[in-house]
Parts: sequence; C-alpha cells; structure tokens
Amino acid sequence: MTGRAPGRRAAFLAMHVPGDPLVVPNPWDVGSAQMLRAQGFRALATTSSGFAAAAGRGDGEPGRDASLAYAAALVACVDIPVTADLENGFGDTPAEVARTVEAAVESGLAGCSVEDFTGRPDDPIHPLEAAVDRVTAAAEAAHRGAGLVLTARAENFLHGNPDLAGTIARLQAFQEAGADVLYAPGLTDLRDVRTVVSSVDRPVNVLARPGLHSVPALAASGAARVSVGGALMFAAYEAAAGIARQLLDGAELGCFDQAAAGARRLAEARSAG
Repeated sequence: MTGRAPGRRAAFLAMHVPGDPLVVPNPWDVGSAQMLRAQGFRALATTSSGFAAAAGRGDGEPGRDASLAYAAALVACVDIPVTADLENGFGDTPAEVARTVEAAVESGLAGCSVEDFTGRPDDPIHPLEAAVDRVTAAAEAAHRGAGLVLTARAENFLHGNPDLAGTIARLQAFQEAGADVLYAPGLTDLRDVRTVVSSVDRPVNVLARPGLHSVPALAASGAARVSVGGALMFAAYEAAAGIARQLLDGAELGCFDQAAAGARRLAEARSAG
C-alpha cells in the first residue's frame, strides 16, 4: 500500500506543493475512510475531534492507544497515505512524545502531527523551549527507518492567544527542530495565511474553516496542504439530526433515495478496496 511502502515519507512529503495544495479530508472511521478514498482523494488524515465525538467523548479523551488503533485501522483499509493527529503526543516529556511517534511509524502511517498544547485549559501552551524539545524528539523518532512526515502544530489561535508574530516564531523554531510541515490551526484570515507561508521554509498545512473555506484562495495564499478536521463528521451528524427531526415531527421523509445512494456508495468503496 502507498502509505506503507519504502520511501513513504519522501513520497508523502512530495505531495505537499505550495500553491497546489494536497487536499486531505478527515475520516472518523473505516467506512468514511473508504468512502473518501473512493472519491479520489490522494491522502487522508485522522481527526481527533471527529473520532472522539463519534465515540460520545470530548476531543482528547480517547487517549493514545485508542487514537493509534483508529489510525492503524485507516492505514489498513486504504491504499493511500494516512497522516494522524496525535494531539500533544500523549505526554508532556520529549521521551513520551517520541514513544508515541515511534508507535506511529510502526503502524504504517505516512505522517503525523504533534501540537504544543499542554492539555491544561488554565495553562494551554508549552513554553517555547519545552515545545522545541518535544518537536526535536518527535522529529528524531519520525525520521528513523521507513519514517514519516512530521507536522508540528502551534496552537495559540485555538486557545485564546491570536498572536501571529508569536505563532510564527514558534513555527520557525519547530522548523529548525526538524519538522517537515508546519501548521497553525485557527487562522481565519488569508492575509495571516500568506504571512505564515512567507515566514517559514517548510510546507504549511491550513485548516479550512469559516473565512478560509475556498481551496483556490488557500492555494493562491501558498498553502501546501488543506484539511478540515472534524467538519465532515459534524456535518454528517447535523444532516442525520435534520432527518431525525422530520421523523419526530411526522413530516414526510425524503431521505430514502439519499440513503440508498449512500449505501451503494459505501458498497462500491468497499469493493474498490
């Protein structure tokens, strides 16, 4: 499979082209991964928020073993690269982060991301020196053997600190520490995307969200990868909730043609491998 083949790190990294971004949807389970693969995407990414929500839990709650098992299940069910959201590496220390990334390499993933979020709402971001040490350890683990593409995430914008200059300084430090791809989720302005892209020498992933929902606009801003996090899963849940409300309200249900088409789509995706 592409995601497991020798040289997978180089092959996956080569897909990251500034101005011609790799568009990576985020399946939340095996069925959605097979469906998205059948649509023609070249790579997939896990979603910590989507995976947790589908299990009735909050983002970050499933933990290391469950998250790695979910990622490995996606690797096993598709023949394209899979990159995993490994949250904060499931540990504070560089050694703990390295062990998580080593497990990701062994699972056959083509890439993974590690963020500088502490997991503590009252003190959400690791100090820069500690964050750099964690990325250094992750990069060393990621680049051994078959290796994988390491994405380093600066989480300021997601945790109440929209400090663009400080975020860029972190990304630059993560670049020097060995990260292959850089990511500052939470940006909502194309001008900020352009500033980030022009300030670093690594491919930049951008999270599509309100204000940044046009792939052509993100391409023109220099993004090398575009992902959507848990958006697809949450949109699917809202669509199902709308149909369920019709059922409760006694309205005429118009979902059966759509349901039949979806069942056919999944069957075709499974048969296509």
